[in-house]
Order: sequence, then C-alpha cells, then structure tokens
Amino acid sequence: MAAEREVVPGHSGNGSMAWDGLPGTLLSAQMSPARPSEQGKLAAECQSAGYPGTLIPYKCDLSNEEEILSMFSAIKTLHQGVDVCINNAGLARPEPLLSGRTEGWRTMIDVNVMAVSICTREAYQSMKERNIDDGHIININSMNGHSVVPQSVVHFYSATKYAVTALTEGLRQELREAKTHIRATCISPGLVETGFAFKLHDNDPERAAATYESIRCLKAEDMANAVIYVLSAPPHVQIADIQMRPTEQIS
Repeated sequence: MAAEREVVPGHSGNGSMAWDGLPGTLLSAQMSPARPSEQGKLAAECQSAGYPGTLIPYKCDLSNEEEILSMFSAIKTLHQGVDVCINNAGLARPEPLLSGRTEGWRTMIDVNVMAVSICTREAYQSMKERNIDDGHIININSMNGHSVVPQSVVHFYSATKYAVTALTEGLRQELREAKTHIRATCISPGLVETGFAFKLHDNDPERAAATYESIRCLKAEDMANAVIYVLSAPPHVQIADIQMRPTEQIS
C-alpha cells in the first residue's frame, strides 16, 4: 500500500526518524504538552530536506484520552482519516518494583499501554468507517518486551512492553476475526541512541551518556528503515515482529 495518511503518536526519540520513505501526509503527535517547538523544527527539517509529503505537528498529551480523541477528530476533519498508525510513544521511569512510586508506574501504564490501545482503537475505527482494507498499525515496542534484564529501574517498564507484545498479537487475531486485511506489526529495538536514557536517568546525566558510549547503538534511521520495510511488504505478507539489537549489545 502506498500510505497516504499516517499518524505517529509520540514524536521524540524514535519518532524523529527520517520519514523520506513515507509519502503523503504524516501527522506527528507529541507525548506531552511540552516542547512544541521540537515538532515544528522537525517539520521544517523534513521540508528543507526535500522529503515527499507533509509532516504536520500536533500538540497532544497522549496520557490524556480526551486529547487523543480530539486529535483523531481533527484528523477526520482535516484529512478524512488514518490509513497507517505508528504507535511510537513510550517512556520509562526509574521506579523499581520494591520501592517505586505509584505515580511513576501509572504514568508508564498510561503512555506505554493505554495510549497505544486508545490510538489503535481509534485508528482501526477510522479505517473501518472508510472501508480501508489494507491499513497498518505498527507498535514500536522494545526488546524489554521480550526479556527482563537485571536492572531494577526498568522492570516495571519491561512489564508495560510485554503488554505491547501481547496487545499486538491480540490485535492481529482480532483483525483476522474481523476478516480485514489490515495488518498489525511490532518493531522491538534494543538500545537506540535517543534521549531515552537521559529521561530515565535525569538525575544522573553521566550515567545516561555512558549508556550510549559503551557500544555502537542503533540510530533513529535504523528504526525508520524497519518501518519502511514493514510498510513495503506485499499485502499477503504479515510481519509480526522485528527484533533488532546493536551488533555489540549482549542482552
């Protein structure tokens, strides 16, 4: 399918991918109300680079269902609907299971699980209303959604990513039961050089920097290439999950 209308909830980190392989209109929604200038900067960079299509920044707090619903309503008004939804929003808080704050756990649930589920539901309904039978829903997951590493600060985060793994497979099954050719895919990266570690270890920037200096990490462009590969697969091919790590990463 040559996608015409894509929505990407979550614009930072992997959301700052190179979108030159995604033609048409791309709406990028940020995860929180902060830093709206970053979206505008990304849109300007895409335009100046000569990428096809249009990147439209949209301010939306993805931990707030009302704002998500308003975003999809705006998409319907301005662009008819969604053909492809890439659920990219995700965050980690350093909240271990034995001593973590409930607030931090709840934030991870709201963004990593609830926002993904709400955006998935709304994207599917948008496709169904317009008889789109070849749409695609892509969940940007994590290798933490397939294995639990011995780092207490990411154990709850890992639980939310296991949820994304289950949600994606459940979605695939429900789409088959609905007798539609809309596809569902997970992309599960290991260590990607983004601002993720700096947010996780916001009180210890040296530790965050060391995370990316220890090995040659994946780049946002690697994630973009994986997304483009998934979207370019022929209609009869269902790519369930892409698991990818830096070559030098152990676990």
